[in-house]
Amino acid sequence: MNVSSLLQSLWTPFPNLETLELRDYHLELLNFTNLEVLILDGSALHIRFLQSIAVLTSVKHLSMRNCYLYGTSDFQGLCELVHLQELHIGYNNIGGTLPWCLVNMTSLRILDIASNQITGNISSSPLRYLTSLEELRVSNNQFQIPISFEPFFNHSKLKKFYGQKNRLFVEIESHSLTPKFQLQNISLSGCRCDFTFPRFLYYQHELRYVDLSHMNLRGEFPNWLLENNKELETLLLANNSLSGFFQMPVNPLKQLTTIDVSKNFIQGHIPTGIGAFLPRLEHFNISRNVLNGSIPCSLHMTMGCFSLQILALSNNSLQGHIFSRSFNLTNLVTLQLDANQFTGGIPENLLNCSLLGGLYLSDNHISGKIPKWLGNLSNLVDIIMPNNHLEGPIPANLCKLNFLTVLDLEVNNISGSLPSCFSSWLLTQVHLSRNKIEGQLEDVFGDILVTLDLSYNRFSGRIPNWIDKLSHLSYLILANNNLEGEVPVQLCLLKQLQLIDLSHNNLSGTIPSCLYKTALGEGNYDSAAPTSEGNYGASSPAAGEAVSPSGSSTMRKEESVEFRTKNTSYYYQGRILKIMFGLDLSCNKLTGEIPFQIGYLNMIRALNLSHNNLMGTIPSTFSHLSQIESLDLSYNMLQGKIPTQLVELYALAIFSVAHNNLSGKVPDRVGQFATFTENSYDGNSLLCGQPLSESCYPNGSPNVSVSNEEDDDNFIDMGSFYITFIISYVIVILGIFGVLYVNPYWRRRWFYLIETYIAFCYYLLVDHLIPPRFCLGNK
Repeated sequence: MNVSSLLQSLWTPFPNLETLELRDYHLELLNFTNLEVLILDGSALHIRFLQSIAVLTSVKHLSMRNCYLYGTSDFQGLCELVHLQELHIGYNNIGGTLPWCLVNMTSLRILDIASNQITGNISSSPLRYLTSLEELRVSNNQFQIPISFEPFFNHSKLKKFYGQKNRLFVEIESHSLTPKFQLQNISLSGCRCDFTFPRFLYYQHELRYVDLSHMNLRGEFPNWLLENNKELETLLLANNSLSGFFQMPVNPLKQLTTIDVSKNFIQGHIPTGIGAFLPRLEHFNISRNVLNGSIPCSLHMTMGCFSLQILALSNNSLQGHIFSRSFNLTNLVTLQLDANQFTGGIPENLLNCSLLGGLYLSDNHISGKIPKWLGNLSNLVDIIMPNNHLEGPIPANLCKLNFLTVLDLEVNNISGSLPSCFSSWLLTQVHLSRNKIEGQLEDVFGDILVTLDLSYNRFSGRIPNWIDKLSHLSYLILANNNLEGEVPVQLCLLKQLQLIDLSHNNLSGTIPSCLYKTALGEGNYDSAAPTSEGNYGASSPAAGEAVSPSGSSTMRKEESVEFRTKNTSYYYQGRILKIMFGLDLSCNKLTGEIPFQIGYLNMIRALNLSHNNLMGTIPSTFSHLSQIESLDLSYNMLQGKIPTQLVELYALAIFSVAHNNLSGKVPDRVGQFATFTENSYDGNSLLCGQPLSESCYPNGSPNVSVSNEEDDDNFIDMGSFYITFIISYVIVILGIFGVLYVNPYWRRRWFYLIETYIAFCYYLLVDHLIPPRFCLGNK
């Protein structure tokens, strides 16, 4: 049954129908004059539908979110719905400016036009005259909103305003006017303005939700905002330029649960009375400021913030021990203290945090052993503690963490071998580089592992054949160990592998020719490890956020992987990591020829095969590496010419074939090859041409110019040509004299021929070239 028939059948038995919800339908017939509530969210409507809706004279609540209403806004039909109280037309693609007929909607309480492309200055729009509004949503449009908020000063009923991701501007304020509204919720996040705090907020005393993050607001931290609004629940001021001190109000804020003032310039200490004045605080993020001192005891003592779930103090200059013995944060889910100057060991009182899902202690001075009791925190998802002074082995108790997703202990002094049970079904990232871990690579990892970084350790033995069971592996970093044996062909079965670093080992054998079957050749990188930072105020975790078993999202940072390219080690993360493809087999004992199939790694950006024992020629298929930026083949035993087709590699920034046995002319100095110096070709005595000092034409430039396309086919090595010509000439002369000496008959014939030839030349000269007077004179 189509929608028209459906509505007709409903209209006959239910002429007084008041509420109709038709989501994801295409509406063609409107015949319900008594309808009061109409919800069409997700239906495929045409922009002209807004003109025909005027027949619904009784409708009070109309929702048309995400209904594909493309085109310039035409609200004529809507404007005739004078009894309308709620209008939701967000998440469409409506453009243009708001029509003035909207001023007829004098009963409108809630207006949602968010996530469209509507333009115009709100000061000169009909929104200025809709004084009955209680809630206004204009976020994600192209409005110009005055920072003074003066167009809404007469909206005495206005309680909620959401205008994030529009453009704020300064206009002349009238200091004699004060707003008649008392807002409860305001969001202007993402409206970058570079101004001081909006002045109208000084007059607000009923605020509950404030989101002014990502605006680059300047000036002193607004402690008055805490003092004036006793019912405040959420304060989001992240990513601004606020300075000064963060102070507690005179009276406790018993409703405040979330504070995010990260990425500012707040200085001083964390307020000592924070536990007493903010007793219900659940999310506290003051990271990336310039705080110093220690963590106040009032934050975590028995009478402190016992409801605290997320504590983020990272990237400050805090010091001392992490917590005192008086510790009562039993609801803590995320502890983020990285990039400070904390000392001492991992506090044992964290054992009381049975809900702890994220432990982030990187870049501090934490010492001692990794405690065994960490394995008893069964909800742990992330253990991220790189760049500390931790020592001893990785406790086998960590194998009890069934929800562990990320283990990052790189740049410590960890020793011993890997625990034999790292097969958590959720473990996706293992970062253990730059430690002292030894032993062989055992089959201890689960098959959903995405990143395995064991570089700069003391592992020995072979790269195991079971590596192919890690079917989701994208980043394999095993550099600077004592691994030996061949590069296993099982790597070719890892379809999502995009970074391989096996450099600085003792690997031997040949390079597998099948590596093009990985993501290096196919570009299949959709499953790269998701990474994201926490998002306060979101109803659900953002894509890529880790979620602890307790239900709260952790604050995992973007994953970072170290890889050497362009002669420098870089840390790749986020979107850059997802598009980075590289292969580094340098500083091993590999032999044989470079497989021509390596030229099919069309996604690769960095290829390093230097410092091996590779022989043969450079494959001409390397000209297919259109994305490559760094190519290093130095310190091998390669022979032959450098393929001239390499000049087609327009992204190439670093190129080296130094210290091989290459010969012939170097590629023409065109494109990127015009930037390479003689250092790229050092140690190849038979190479010639610019930028080398050895010329390919010892007697000067050849007379005939050869086109670039024919250069390789018509090129003659002049030195070799002269040597060959002289040798051939000598051989012919010696051959003639040898024959005459051995055979008397041919010797007589040869002298007779010479005598005849001399007589012929004599008479030719006398008869044709000498004047007759010379001949007569002789008579």
